[in-house]
Amino acid sequence: MGNCLASIPTHEPHSNNINNPPHYSSSGSSTSYNDESKKVESSTTDDITSSRGISHRTSASEVSSLGGSFGGSIITHSGQILETPNLRVFSLAGLKVATKNFKADAMLGEGGFGKVYKGWLDHRTLSPVKAGSGMVVAVKRLNTESVQGFQEWKSEVSFLGRVSHPNLVKLLGYCREADELLLVYEFMPKGSLETHLFRRNSSTEPISWNTRLKIAIDAARGLAFLHTSEKQVIYRDFKASNILLDGNYNAKISDFGLAKLGPIGGESHVSTRIMGTYGYAAPEYIATGN
Repeated sequence: MGNCLASIPTHEPHSNNINNPPHYSSSGSSTSYNDESKKVESSTTDDITSSRGISHRTSASEVSSLGGSFGGSIITHSGQILETPNLRVFSLAGLKVATKNFKADAMLGEGGFGKVYKGWLDHRTLSPVKAGSGMVVAVKRLNTESVQGFQEWKSEVSFLGRVSHPNLVKLLGYCREADELLLVYEFMPKGSLETHLFRRNSSTEPISWNTRLKIAIDAARGLAFLHTSEKQVIYRDFKASNILLDGNYNAKISDFGLAKLGPIGGESHVSTRIMGTYGYAAPEYIATGN
């Protein structure tokens, strides 16, 4: 993704169940902000909440309750976890202005969650502005036919809306209006680590070993922050396509659609339906679900 967030073909095996044999997509595409098509199916009661019966507009109190409580604000490892999400609520009309009404020439990529568009916001107020002015952002728009889309949208809001760390991608805000679910992220101009490692785009420059080591350390710092917070966060989808790079190759972990809070009450583990991306999950997790 040398030209920001271009759609790129994926070679990775993926499956609706991590224990089933993988299948390959002959014409699939993925984007750094939108890699949900590679995940196992989210169909368990401890990981999914139906969107039925929920109001078209999500209030601040509803958002603050998503995903459980982090137990107060914590500052550690140059990062911070807030008690409630600190996000801007965008209107659908405003995001249409910012993305040129979701025109095809503003689209950056497409995945299982939906399409990602380039948008523009005012630097100071974060108000949507016309294309070409202000700062560039990435706007992810839910595909209304996505089975696991609502749950992953909710997880992104509940986790990324509360965490702030140099090595975690920044979620700026969200929109929930009518049947539309959208997320607005900071823009990562160098795209994903996966894009650079496999150089699927001819304009993508190879990265030096020193830069690769720096990226690995950055990603490890992001995970360490999540793991050592008061309410440990289990990320569950760590892979090169979810590590995004800014203009200086600083790495940030993205995509918290499968994230889950760690054990509570003295427990040493959390039991769940096995979830993640085929080929990336730890063998002991696949064997036990713990």
